Amino acid sequence: MADPITPVLTKRWLSPNSWTIQSYEALEGYTAIRKALKGTPEQIVQLVKDSGLRGRGGAGFPAGIKWSFMPPNEDKPHYLVINADEGEPGTCKDIPLMMADPHSLIEGCIIASYAMRSHHCFIYVRGEALHCIRRLNAAVREAYEAGYLGKNILDSGFDLDITVHAGAGAYICGEETALLDSLEGRRGQPRLKPPFPAAAGLYAAPTTVNNVETIASAPYIINGGSDWFRQMGREKSPGPKIYSISGHVEKPGQYECPLGTTLRELLDMAGGMKDGVPLKFWTPGGSSTPMFTKEHLDVPLDFEGAAEAGSMLGTTAVQVFNETVSVPWAVMKWTQFYEHESCGKCTPCREGTYWLAQILERMVEGNGTEEDIDTLLDVCDNILGRSFCALGDGAVSPIQSGIKYFRDEFLALCEKNKAPKQEQELVGAQA
Repeated sequence: MADPITPVLTKRWLSPNSWTIQSYEALEGYTAIRKALKGTPEQIVQLVKDSGLRGRGGAGFPAGIKWSFMPPNEDKPHYLVINADEGEPGTCKDIPLMMADPHSLIEGCIIASYAMRSHHCFIYVRGEALHCIRRLNAAVREAYEAGYLGKNILDSGFDLDITVHAGAGAYICGEETALLDSLEGRRGQPRLKPPFPAAAGLYAAPTTVNNVETIASAPYIINGGSDWFRQMGREKSPGPKIYSISGHVEKPGQYECPLGTTLRELLDMAGGMKDGVPLKFWTPGGSSTPMFTKEHLDVPLDFEGAAEAGSMLGTTAVQVFNETVSVPWAVMKWTQFYEHESCGKCTPCREGTYWLAQILERMVEGNGTEEDIDTLLDVCDNILGRSFCALGDGAVSPIQSGIKYFRDEFLALCEKNKAPKQEQELVGAQA
């Protein structure tokens, strides 16, 4: 069992006018940058490395190591880009964080930019999140007026500008290189790697792309220290995490817990299953992560625990489904989403998601055959590991895991077409 924690990332969320600079400063806000600016960039990077902070956007790459990839010289401008696109179905942690506590992100941006010798930071927000964009812009203005942004921040000699950019609402722009292309004014499509963004990212200059929750964690690490941060979570996945819980639970929402918390514990916090209808299946990190069943209630939801059980932690978008939901129907709806959001750059994803959606739609309508199940898995095999970016891999996850755990439901959709086929075979044999 994971130990409960005093809220860290969400501690200001319920404060009156929590999004204002007055509320933020009243609760230890902008104290971390004063400490950070007295140290060297190398010391900040080392502290983040020691803390074990891992990327909260899904991949879980160690943040300190990622920051260390930025070259120490400044022959070219260095850029910090915040991925606030948040398009994964079921994910709702970054937008609430920016709505309730935007200054924690801004302070994190200042610390991270200083550590990587960046003087311009971009926050790329999903275009549909209009209220969030307005609130971020207001918070950035407040930070400029208070002297936390602009020239010579707090007389440290460090300069930083932050630009809030509204994306056009494309799921593919959650992929870091597609985001960079979109930020440059191009169509959002993933780039070929290498070169990686640390060498040639935004405007072909060294760039680090981090998730909102990752950067918002930085001020707490500066103030609390690496040992304090490691007291929460598990050895290889330390720290607090915001879990988004949606679906058939009594109290859906955001719950901050130590990494390694189980679904059983999360369900207790969320008031249990809605109307008492039993759990059937769930996703640990959004629809692009292989689904789990009720047999996985006690899987520790950290990067290693989810992987060992056959899935991924992803964005900790926990979608909960009860026994009234048809697995093939849910898989079909997710696949239609990926078909729509494919950028079309590579053939496996562009063509594969189209055919997967067609087959699943036919099956759900009751016109499928047993051969369709093998065809689905065959198409998945031709997409997995062969698409240009991870969208293709994410698109096949619900199908492969759905058939793995609930094959009988897919077979049941084919039953009514099974009898006519057997009759045809019998007639053919008699002839």
